[in-house]
Amino acid sequence: MILTRLTHYWWTYVVRGILAIAFGMVAAGWPRLTVGALTIAFGAYALADGLFLFGCAIGEWRHVNDPWLMLLEGIIGVLIGAIVTIYAPALIGLGLPICVAAWSLAVGVFETATAILLRREAESELWLLTTGIAAIAFAVLLVFLMGFPAAEAFVLRWLIATYAIFFGVLLMGSGISLHELLMDLELGVIGD
Repeated sequence: MILTRLTHYWWTYVVRGILAIAFGMVAAGWPRLTVGALTIAFGAYALADGLFLFGCAIGEWRHVNDPWLMLLEGIIGVLIGAIVTIYAPALIGLGLPICVAAWSLAVGVFETATAILLRREAESELWLLTTGIAAIAFAVLLVFLMGFPAAEAFVLRWLIATYAIFFGVLLMGSGISLHELLMDLELGVIGD
């Protein structure tokens, strides 16, 4: 059941949230940060996030009926993170927003699907659903802004930094909510 898997790995959402906030603070905290350095920082974040999810999905493979969402989200994170990190110099310009938008859209779709599946088992999907919808909305906003070539790298950097911090807070909220569900499961308040 998805409830068992998610509550067992509640801490992964907290760690992913901390990583997202750290990335956002790096992007916002260094005004002289170049687009190339920001690209490498995002690639490293997406790669670490993907590896984390991939490892958790593989670790639970035999114990869970449906580890596919976490596995696919992890694979996409690893692929985008590796591409961005390896090809960082070539991605300067529109390449970074395209990669961030693609990653954000994928994460949003998977988090929203996870929230919908979780809703079938418990009523604590609001944080996950908000995280997924925010990620999809951010991807759409980035794609919209790419239609305006005059959008400065400065504006995109601040937009990405602000979203990363917001996304990190949402992930941490999801983790705390899942931890509360785990406590309810252990106390027998909700069924497994």
